[in-house]
Amino acid sequence: MQKYDNMSKTAFIFPGQGAQYVGMGKDLYDALAAARVVFDQAEEITGLPIKQLCFDGPDADLARTDHAQPCIFTHSAAVLATMDDLLDGGAVAALKPAYMAGLSLGEYTALYAAGMISFADALTLVTKRGAAMQAAAEARPSSMVAVMGLDDEAAANNLCEAAAEGQILTPANFNCPGQIVLSGETEACQRAADKAADFGARGATVLNVAGAFHSELMAPAAEQIGQAIEGVSFNDAGAATVLANVDAAAYSGPADAKDKLLAQLTGAVRWQQCCEVMLADGVETFYEIGPGKILSGLMRRIDRKANVERLNGKDGVEKLAGVPEQD
Repeated sequence: MQKYDNMSKTAFIFPGQGAQYVGMGKDLYDALAAARVVFDQAEEITGLPIKQLCFDGPDADLARTDHAQPCIFTHSAAVLATMDDLLDGGAVAALKPAYMAGLSLGEYTALYAAGMISFADALTLVTKRGAAMQAAAEARPSSMVAVMGLDDEAAANNLCEAAAEGQILTPANFNCPGQIVLSGETEACQRAADKAADFGARGATVLNVAGAFHSELMAPAAEQIGQAIEGVSFNDAGAATVLANVDAAAYSGPADAKDKLLAQLTGAVRWQQCCEVMLADGVETFYEIGPGKILSGLMRRIDRKANVERLNGKDGVEKLAGVPEQD
């Protein structure tokens, strides 16, 4: 008997960079043919040692922006493939998601899951995105700083204005209540961490990231991705509505795909707002599809009553599908 309940409104959500971990996807690859097809195709498309990076690391190699992004996308796509294989009629038909959304990189996975872009095109864009963001980060010293206890966007903007001192510093992620991430040049990020308490924050930590993602420092990456997107065909979404990070609004169709994806590279990710849109429309169950449990943690801060089912490996997918446990 299958365990899922398709009577309540559901959503598929997909993680972004930072969710990766060494060993991700190995249980899927070893046990399920659908996952093997995805991982093998991913290596053919990218020319990267996706399986080695995901299964064996080392962590320093997997965490590189140009590696992490295609690896996370591949893992999420492999989970989707096993869901399609094990659930009656496939994942979308069985679980009937009203929405799909992804955090930063995860937005590409949401577009793929919704049928708006092919696997090969999505993975190619993600791979180019990771490489372009890595190059942009290396070109100019930059970082990000997580500010805790700062709920007000105006306060975040005021902190950026006070700490910038002529450098680039901007809000980059509105993840959940009490967590805003700023992005900018290295010295400006450190000044923001030092001044955060003056603006009502409980604390601030400069993050160990490659660079200032979701800021204007990613403009060179946006230019490269813009050229790559020109050669991609987008489709209308299926039954599910896909929400964009930059405005928490639905993709209207292929026409606005390029604009929303490019705006995301240099603009703030409004993940909390995306989740609030879905919750307000009655979504009760969220399926976190891909590595890690970052989105589950953020959702607990957004709405503790929301149910998040993590699907990041063989056991989770088989439990969802009602596959009997093996002795």
